[in-house]
Amino acid sequence: MKVAVLRFPGTNCEFDTQYAFEKLGYTTELIWHEEDTLPSDIDLVVVPGGFSYGDYLRSGSIARFSPIMKTVIQFAHNGGKVLGICNGFQILTEAGLLPGALKRNNNLHFISKHQNLCVINNDNAFLNQCEKGEVLNIPIAHADGNYYIDEEDFKQIEANGQILLRYCDTQGNPVVVNGSVTSIAGVCNEAKNVFGLMPHPERALEVILGSVDGIRMLKGFSA
Repeated sequence: MKVAVLRFPGTNCEFDTQYAFEKLGYTTELIWHEEDTLPSDIDLVVVPGGFSYGDYLRSGSIARFSPIMKTVIQFAHNGGKVLGICNGFQILTEAGLLPGALKRNNNLHFISKHQNLCVINNDNAFLNQCEKGEVLNIPIAHADGNYYIDEEDFKQIEANGQILLRYCDTQGNPVVVNGSVTSIAGVCNEAKNVFGLMPHPERALEVILGSVDGIRMLKGFSA
């Protein structure tokens, strides 16, 4: 399986992401944002974390217009799998590939810590190796992770099983971390081939880093 990892000016998690997927046996290729094509043999596109274009305007709003994103949008519309992590999640919402938007954290501060997440839906290519209701421990690091969606669209994504993850305590009960609507930490599109989350599973692959719960997340794509 081959993974394309995008790079924008300000991206700072591309090498972590590349390392994570290669550690799990995937072949990877870094793609600069000015490219306008993807290799024909790509199975998954990953939009990694960082501060694309310095997070000026809304986070991800400038990166959305990079040449490579037109190709990624077409790739997704053709059924290709796309994963956005942190800033990548923001870019995918700005590109219209995922519902909702990401706002400033409710406490207006950057948050960086390990955080429990509850798996809400696992009937998808991303979380199929996890159990529904399982509590995972995955690092978060963001200032604009407050997920917002209006009431009508929220009802729709909930009914469609598009809510993937919620911030929670050790027992799986929702907790307020950044102000996200119903503590949402990750969602997918209706077709369940585009996925986005604020936490960083690529930082949870080794015991020395505090968690290995990211392994099954990323392995889901090859199941």
